[in-house]
Amino acid sequence: MTAAAHDTVADEKVPGPAELFDLTGRTALVTGASSGLGVNFAIALRNAGASVYVAARRVDRLNDLCARHPGLTAVACDVSDEDSVAEAAARINGEAGALDVLVNNAGTSVPGRAEDESMSDFGYVMNVNVHGTFRLTQLLARPMLDAGRGSIINVASILGLVAASPNRQASYCASKGALISLTRELAVQWARRGVRVNAIAPGFFPSELTTELMDGPGNDYVTRNTPMARTGDPNELLGALLLLAGDAGTFITGQVIAVDGGWTAR
Repeated sequence: MTAAAHDTVADEKVPGPAELFDLTGRTALVTGASSGLGVNFAIALRNAGASVYVAARRVDRLNDLCARHPGLTAVACDVSDEDSVAEAAARINGEAGALDVLVNNAGTSVPGRAEDESMSDFGYVMNVNVHGTFRLTQLLARPMLDAGRGSIINVASILGLVAASPNRQASYCASKGALISLTRELAVQWARRGVRVNAIAPGFFPSELTTELMDGPGNDYVTRNTPMARTGDPNELLGALLLLAGDAGTFITGQVIAVDGGWTAR
């Protein structure tokens, strides 16, 4: 076979970007979808063709979001409450069967000096960011594993990789570090059963959790110390999301993609 013939065969087998990132016919869930990054994630998955469940505590906001964006379905879910998690998972598994994409975006933080942080606050952050995420993942992953397919995307943080300076967030850093380790462990456990598990680690983006930092002197610190000299735009997270969600990322598992303008490369 000639080189030209080889090239022709290769060209015929190379998928285009539409095929690699198309989620038509697939079902996804995004937690923490009543505001901020979760809204963007849900709309991006919907725009890629997926049917998307959006979950959060604030159901009124979810209903408003769904009214404005057909293709989204609201599910009440408080990830800090085991009963709420179980009810949400039972509904989704009952209606959708195995999910194709799970985006664990729900999270919280309680900034403060480590020496002053109460064990109650520390435990609450760990419960939301780690325990609740694991429990929901566990319940939703069972049908995914039975089906032998699926992508789980945990929204971690660069603060699971480096310290939070200039903010002080011991519990948040601990929780996101745990989530990153959990991501790697689940990826290895489930790799041969067809379910991929990865994490996105956002840098500094405008959201409910970063309002205090962005509105204060910390914003200048972040801008000065980020190699790209700015904070992120929420839409700049969507490339990593869609890469991990669809066929473009079928050989990627156990990875943490930092989307941070170079912060962790310093």
